Amino acid sequence: MIDRSKKITGRFYAIAGGRRPVREWLLTLSKDARRIVGRDIQKVEFGWPIGMPYCRALGHGLWEVRSDLSGGRIARVVFCIIEGEMILLHGFEKKTQKTPSQDLALALRRKREIER
Repeated sequence: MIDRSKKITGRFYAIAGGRRPVREWLLTLSKDARRIVGRDIQKVEFGWPIGMPYCRALGHGLWEVRSDLSGGRIARVVFCIIEGEMILLHGFEKKTQKTPSQDLALALRRKREIER
C-alpha cells in the first residue's frame, strides 16, 4: 500500500508586514514553471526525508528544492524544517552552478528570524 500522507507541511515564510516573498516570486513565474516548482515542493512534503535529485542539504539547517524548468532554466526554493514544518524561505532562478552567497545569506537571515 502506498502512503499518501504528507510527512511535512510546507508553508511560506512571512515578513512582519504579512508579505510572503516566495509566494510573490512564484507568481512572477509562468504557469508551467509554477506547476513544476509546486510539484517538486510537493515531492519533498510527501517524501521527506528525500535526497537528490529533488532535495539537497545546504548546511546551517537549510535545504533546497531543486527544479528544472523549460529552456534549461533552474529554480531553487530554499527552506528549513522548524517544528515539523517546511518553511519556504527564499526562491530564485540560478544563473550559475554554485548557489550565490547572497541568496544563502538571505535564507539564513530569514531562518534565524523565525527561530527567535
